[in-house]
Amino acid sequence: MSKSNIIRISALPRTEFGKGASRRLRRDWRVPAVLYGSFHEPIHVSFDLLEFQGIVRNHGVNAILEVEVDGENNLCMIKAVDQNVLTLDIDHADLLSVKRGETVEVDVPVVSEGEAGPGTQVVQDADTVTIEADVLSIPEEITFSIEGKEVGDQVTAGDLKMPGNTSLVSDADTLIVNIIEPEVAPEPEETDDAVTTEADAAEDKGDSEE
Repeated sequence: MSKSNIIRISALPRTEFGKGASRRLRRDWRVPAVLYGSFHEPIHVSFDLLEFQGIVRNHGVNAILEVEVDGENNLCMIKAVDQNVLTLDIDHADLLSVKRGETVEVDVPVVSEGEAGPGTQVVQDADTVTIEADVLSIPEEITFSIEGKEVGDQVTAGDLKMPGNTSLVSDADTLIVNIIEPEVAPEPEETDDAVTTEADAAEDKGDSEE
């Protein structure tokens, strides 16, 4: 499944900068952002907070947006967001202007499907891989099967099946999943101290009954 749908959103231009201006925007429930691009100067804008956060939550940071600013449309992809550590609201966003037909490098989640064999433990070492994809065909995720995998089996980035019009950028040897034996916690052993304590307790009881 790919992000072929373009999400349209309106933005307001920003003319004031600095921490004070950003705080005022956030008080008005707006997110300060910058649109970067190799073919234009940085464009400083702000988005409606709830609308923008809904896009990030539902479509992720690789979402493709058509941003309308002062009557002009800018095709962009979300590159980075800064979240407030307390409220988890988005405090700032960076967007990259792109063109139709352009390819971009993006990090895409990798998700396992199926069940490994009995008596195994699945350890996922990498949650994403870097791929190159058409800007309008970025996959939401890349799935792979661990069905019936046994202890000692591994899945590397090179084992992943790349969706159409995409290619792997990450090292093919990058470990994604390792199948290992389950860790078993050792049972506590009865120590000599414990045995001695029980014997002493029995002796003390005998003394008290005399």
